[in-house]
Amino acid sequence: MPLTFLTADRDLDDQAVDAAPLPHAGPDHWRRPYRPGPGRVGTAALFLLLASFVLLSAVIIVAAGALPAAAVCTGVALVIIALSVRFLRVGVWVSAHGLRQVELLRTTTLRWSEVAAVRTVQRPVRWLGLPRTVQGQALVVERRGGATLRTLVTDHNGDFMGRPEAFERAADVLEAWAAEYRR
Repeated sequence: MPLTFLTADRDLDDQAVDAAPLPHAGPDHWRRPYRPGPGRVGTAALFLLLASFVLLSAVIIVAAGALPAAAVCTGVALVIIALSVRFLRVGVWVSAHGLRQVELLRTTTLRWSEVAAVRTVQRPVRWLGLPRTVQGQALVVERRGGATLRTLVTDHNGDFMGRPEAFERAADVLEAWAAEYRR
């Protein structure tokens, strides 16, 4: 018996695909058209676990009476928490305003009028963001004027590793948003 309440794709079943969007989920709100992958969620959970241990050590240091060291531990824990939350937000987001590419330390936003094409291409892609490349698919966003936006959505990144159907679905949704709002 599958435990659907434990899976991230529980509402992507056949009956939920045809469901109407929620009333608060209008086209003006930024949304990621796919769910973060289990690797991304697991890594963020491990960093949050590390932050809890650092905060526990800060409490022990406060009990020992070394307040400056406890403040440093608390600061380190807050940085770890902020980075893990930001790591969960990494990806491509869309709205009626444009396309937003969120990376760990920076964000690039393009208005739909600046986007020339969004398409899927076969090419060597980085495996889990590491320097090693493998043959795969990448979603390429071309700007007007010929420049290409840095590729973050591939079938071998942390969100789609081992989930090719999720990559196909996300690529189709992103291409559909671009086709609808570039006009």
